[in-house]
Amino acid sequence: MVALAATILTLIAVLSSSASSESAAGCFESIISFGDSLADTGNYPLLYGADTPMHFVHPPYGRTFFHRPTGRCSDGRLVIDFIAQSLRLPLVQPYIAGGEGGRSFSKGVNFAVIGATALDFQFYEKIGFPNAYTNVSLGTQLDWFKQFLATIPDGRKFLQKSLVLMGEIGGNDYNHPIIQGSTLEAIQPLVSLVIGYIGSTIEELIKLGAETLLVPGNLPIGCLPIYLTEFKASSSAQDYDPKTGCLNWLNDFAIYHNQLLQNELNRIRQLYSHTLLIYADYYNAALRFYLSPSQFGFSEELILSACCGSGGPYNYNDTALCGIPPASSCDDPASYAGWDGIHFTEAAYRLIAQGLLHGPYTIPHITTACPSLNTDALLYEYS
Repeated sequence: MVALAATILTLIAVLSSSASSESAAGCFESIISFGDSLADTGNYPLLYGADTPMHFVHPPYGRTFFHRPTGRCSDGRLVIDFIAQSLRLPLVQPYIAGGEGGRSFSKGVNFAVIGATALDFQFYEKIGFPNAYTNVSLGTQLDWFKQFLATIPDGRKFLQKSLVLMGEIGGNDYNHPIIQGSTLEAIQPLVSLVIGYIGSTIEELIKLGAETLLVPGNLPIGCLPIYLTEFKASSSAQDYDPKTGCLNWLNDFAIYHNQLLQNELNRIRQLYSHTLLIYADYYNAALRFYLSPSQFGFSEELILSACCGSGGPYNYNDTALCGIPPASSCDDPASYAGWDGIHFTEAAYRLIAQGLLHGPYTIPHITTACPSLNTDALLYEYS
C-alpha cells in the first residue's frame, strides 16, 4: 500500500512537471531578440568570419557551458539563454546563420550583434567617434527583421505570439565615445536621441504585431573593470561609492539613461494600451551582487576584477584582452562577476536573469505576461 501511494505521488509529480513545462512553453511560441554583446548569440563571427581579430571569438570564451567559443561575450550563457530555457524554448539562434546546420527560426531568432549601437554607424563617424567593432545598428537589425518577417506566412501572428527582447541596446552609444576620450558632458545630449530611437523602433514593432516586449536598461557601468582601470589614475576617493568601489559618476549616467528609457516606455504604453511593455531593471539586478558579493557566491576581493585578463588592479589590460596571450582566465569563473572586463560571467548573467524572472526587477513583473513561467528552469542544465 505504501509502495502504491509512493508510485501515485511520483506519477502526480511527473504529470505536474510536464503540465508546468507545457504551460510555460505556451506563454510564447518564440523569442525575437535585438541588441548588442549582452544578447548576441553568434551573429558577430558569422558576419565577419571566424578569423576576425576580435578577441571574443577565441578561447577561453564559452569554456563553462558550451566548452567552445560561440560568439557570446561570456564564459557561458547570457540572460537571453536563461530566459529561453525558462520558457522551455530552444536557445535563440543567430539570424546570420540562416538555415545553416539545420537551424530553425520557428522558435526564435536573434538579430543582436556585438558592438552594435542604437544610432547608426554614419552618425558616429560624423561626430568623430567611429565604431571599431561593427557598422550594424538597431536600424540594421530592424531591417533584417522586416526581411525575415516577410518570409513568414503569417508574420503578424508569429510576432504576436513572440516575446520581443529589446536588447540591451544603447550602452555602446556611450561606451565607444567614452573609450575614445569623450566626456560625459559631451555625450549627455546623445541620451535623448538614443532613447528616442529605441522608442520609435518599439513603436514600429508594435505596428507590425508585437504585443509583449521586454526592454532592458543599462547596467551599472561604473563597476566594470574596463572603466575602473581607465579612470583609476584620474579619480579621487570621492569618485567611488564606498559600499561597492564602483565609480559614482558612471553609474549616475546609467541611471539617467534608465530613467529616460522608463519615461519613454510610459509614453508608449499610453498610446498602445493593448501592448505589454516590460522594463527589465538590469541595473539593480546586477548592483545587488556588488553590494553583497558573498551572498551571491562571489569573492569579496575579486568582485570588481575580471576573471579573464592580464593583470593590473582589476585584471584588465586593453593591450592584452581576454582571448589574446598573455591574457589567461581564472580557475573558477563562478567566483567572479566580471568575465573579460566588459562583460559578465555566466554566473552573473544567471543572477541577473533570476532577478528578472523570479525577483522584483521587471516592471510590470514578467509573470504578468506569463503567469506559469517556470523559473526553476534557471537551475536546469541543458545539454
